[in-house]
Amino acid sequence: MERLQKIIAAAGIASRREAEKIILAGRVKVNSKVVNELGVKADPSRDKIIVDGKPLMAKTKSYYMFYKPRGVVTTMKDPEGRKCISDFVKGLGERVYPVGRLDYNTEGLLLLTNDGELAQKLTHPSYEIRKTYRVKVLGIVPFAKLDKLRMGVELEDGLTAPATVDLIGYDRERGMTEFNITIHEGRNRQVRRMCDVIGFPVRDLQRTKMGPLALRGLGRGKIRELDDDEVQLLMKI
Repeated sequence: MERLQKIIAAAGIASRREAEKIILAGRVKVNSKVVNELGVKADPSRDKIIVDGKPLMAKTKSYYMFYKPRGVVTTMKDPEGRKCISDFVKGLGERVYPVGRLDYNTEGLLLLTNDGELAQKLTHPSYEIRKTYRVKVLGIVPFAKLDKLRMGVELEDGLTAPATVDLIGYDRERGMTEFNITIHEGRNRQVRRMCDVIGFPVRDLQRTKMGPLALRGLGRGKIRELDDDEVQLLMKI
């Protein structure tokens, strides 16, 4: 017997948090009885579970890497009509969802999956999943300012954890600095805000790594399925 929201998430319908909302909205039936409270348990091998009028079917879990371009919203629908994730996954033939978010103007690695349980782990702060970004900022950043990022800077929502910062180089002709920064927190627009605090606003931001996954050989807007080794690395987190 497992909690209903966990069963729904494992079937790939939604994340566990979204599954809880679905249950509370009265959109789930177990053995013909509407369930609208959390804490109910069921056995998917014996109980008949209906979500939005459709029988719950166990799904094969799928994992994809997506190179999100700039100018794309990390949602499945956008009321403003902007490009979003659903515009890129139509050809997959299955429903997958983004794990976490990337800002509208940030590009790079995004994981797509129908494994709600794994998605919750990868985004939960307690797991401290490391994420690496390649950053280009306006101005020639002194070493002392990069050290501030390494030690942590004070944002309006508190002090950031120490970051790993590796200088790539200076473009003195264009007046820009490029470096890699690795963080494990998931605050909104964190890297951009950190750079604002030290006085060097971000010009370009690209996520190149997420946990054991690295963005290599994938063009902007392209998707590829993770290989078995990559999936196993994710499962070890």
